[in-house]
Amino acid sequence: MSVDNVNTEWAIKLFRESLRTSHMPPFSGEVSIRANNNPFSELPTDPEKLQYLRDLITCILDGRSIVLTYNIALLIILLLFSLFHLGEVISQRSKWNILERETNTAAESRRSIVDNSEVVNESVSSSSSTLEGSLSSQTTLKASIADVERLQLLGERPREQKKLGNRLMRNLQYFLMYQPRPILILDRTLPSNGTSLFVSAFLCLNVFYHLYRIPFESKYFFPFADRAGLIFIVNLPILYLLAAKNQPLKLLTGRSYEALNIYHRRVGELMCFEALVHFGGLLYWRIFLSPEWLKVGSFSNFITHPVVLLGIGAFSSYELLYFTSLGSFRARWYELFLASHVVLQIAALVFLWLHFSISRPYVLASLAIFFIDRIVWRLWMKSAKFTVDLKILEDGRTLLLSADWDIPQARSQGYLRSLQRSIRHGWHPADHVFISVPALGPGQSLQAHPFTIASAAPSSGPSDSPNHAWLSLLIRVQSGFTTKLIDYAHSSSRAVVRLDGPYGSHDTLNMLRSCKEVVLIAGGSGIAVIFPLAWDLLTDHCGKRNVHLLWVTHSRTQRSWVPEERIIELREAGAHVTIPEPTAEAGRPDIPGYISELADDSVGQVGFVVSGPDGLNRTARNACAESARAGADIQLRVEKFGW
Repeated sequence: MSVDNVNTEWAIKLFRESLRTSHMPPFSGEVSIRANNNPFSELPTDPEKLQYLRDLITCILDGRSIVLTYNIALLIILLLFSLFHLGEVISQRSKWNILERETNTAAESRRSIVDNSEVVNESVSSSSSTLEGSLSSQTTLKASIADVERLQLLGERPREQKKLGNRLMRNLQYFLMYQPRPILILDRTLPSNGTSLFVSAFLCLNVFYHLYRIPFESKYFFPFADRAGLIFIVNLPILYLLAAKNQPLKLLTGRSYEALNIYHRRVGELMCFEALVHFGGLLYWRIFLSPEWLKVGSFSNFITHPVVLLGIGAFSSYELLYFTSLGSFRARWYELFLASHVVLQIAALVFLWLHFSISRPYVLASLAIFFIDRIVWRLWMKSAKFTVDLKILEDGRTLLLSADWDIPQARSQGYLRSLQRSIRHGWHPADHVFISVPALGPGQSLQAHPFTIASAAPSSGPSDSPNHAWLSLLIRVQSGFTTKLIDYAHSSSRAVVRLDGPYGSHDTLNMLRSCKEVVLIAGGSGIAVIFPLAWDLLTDHCGKRNVHLLWVTHSRTQRSWVPEERIIELREAGAHVTIPEPTAEAGRPDIPGYISELADDSVGQVGFVVSGPDGLNRTARNACAESARAGADIQLRVEKFGW
């Protein structure tokens, strides 16, 4: 056997063994006789090749040890956010205790509204008697006489001070809160600058781990491509954790999965990009950059190797997952998106498990997250069947799904109780459920579609044991499932459904409870989020605060989505309700002017919650940002599923 052949065989075996075991096998720089128990005792005679091979393997193995700290770094970041959230919760509780301490009697009297009135999802009214005139003339957030007198005594308000530090903080808050214009070419709505900065920081962390200690030379391109695969693997459990409906991140950060959905999508996009770099990079290295003495056989032998074929299978599955998850695809073929998401991710995990042994702990962690979330919690503990009423509303394109039941007594207490609660035990304002309707046809039992609960949450009362619940869902007809459901409602007024939930976070309600001034802005079906929040603040958690509700509708028929009696009862409970003329008749109202006037006349902290179309959300968000820069104490939440 020639020396060149010995060099090639030895190098290939050493290279493969190092990648398989993630360890550098022992070898020296001298030629020796091959031993039976050491496949690497026969060494090449070329010291330059030997040193290159040693450096190449060392660079690859360094990457595998470096990325092990990636998840530790993320845990540290999560700990910092959890501490920040804990401080925020403590501050909010102290504020709402002060606001609500002296209003227990008032709360009892206002709570009687729920008991003495008909159910929230009763037959609706199409009356337009509460339509109000120009928006600017209806702004009702004014300082009370006592507040005005106190302002004269205290002098200039703190937010009018001209200190440099205050101006910098206002400008920073404005920048973080501001939402840029959509990217029209890509048909993509951008999040706020604060969210974009956080996503950018996350991406920078991944770039750092990808490039750290990799020589920027073409002969070391293999470690660069290999590192991309490692970055993909260590992000795998994070992708599944962010997608899980029942997750510890809600407890640690106060944000439910729908608020974290944007990060789930960005992590998925990053992983697909890293998979592309890994696959394309290894092909490029094998074809153009690999030394001839490290190549074995033809390119056909390389591409048909089982390890490579399994990698192609994993790569193809995840890339298809990405394309079927695009907003345009989901909007047109949502049912196909749901089915493909399950099938493709199972196939991808199987391919990944077989492709790379180092990935197996991460694959197991991802499977555990998926199994616990989907099987244990969602199907076993959070799912319940109901017989519901179906009613087509006045506009002919909206369906009211309603049900009521007696709430069972809770058998457990504390955090365990909150984990075990299904929709039968009630819900909280702004929560949502997933609905499945087997009667719509084969396969519908496997599909679950999310809808916000539009009715008020069951009143907990002083004993924290509500005994009856009335649930209603406003379902706007789009395509696919909703079209089938409204067609079914034309022939039948009742159906058996499975409700999975509730899901949501208390963060928005807790923020509102800590504010002296509350402004709730709904656009169209966004009233399904806003109305339960207003009802809860005025009944279960009423306090020394002003509540303002603005509902922007497109047509008068949309007024049938909320019964007229409910609007009247909100006003009687103390809410300032403004419903401008429909935009189809009078154009869009002056949302920035409305927000600016409310914020300018406020004395304490103002909590804004906005839920509606993208255009309304962005307009309201940026108006709040301008008010914050002007000195108003603004807290803002925008209720939107993903971006």
